[in-house]
Amino acid sequence: MFIVISPLNPDPMYKQVTDQIKDAIASGTLRPETKLPSIREMAKELKISMITIKRAYADLENEGYILTRSGLGSFVADINWDKLREEKLTEIRFEITKILHAAARFDISAEDIFTTVRGKGVKE
Repeated sequence: MFIVISPLNPDPMYKQVTDQIKDAIASGTLRPETKLPSIREMAKELKISMITIKRAYADLENEGYILTRSGLGSFVADINWDKLREEKLTEIRFEITKILHAAARFDISAEDIFTTVRGKGVKE
């Protein structure tokens, strides 16, 4: 599978699983109707609790990323790409806000950050 759980990542394990599955769906690595490993298989492969995978799959299903068919398993849903883009944009805005607040504590301006992002302030 394509999922890597990191103990150094501050996110809970179920969120690491959901985020990586969402990224695989967004990148096209996981296409609509692709069958996901069973909860048991995924837990065994990642060496984590089935409860963790069950939570990740439940969250993905509640958010519309996967469908679970009784007796058949879980499958990638046909995603609304506009919704997916908006969700990612909201997530990016939140992260940028955190960066700007952290930068302000060190008297780093938003313009300094934008210059860095544009590649003009990066020194190699």
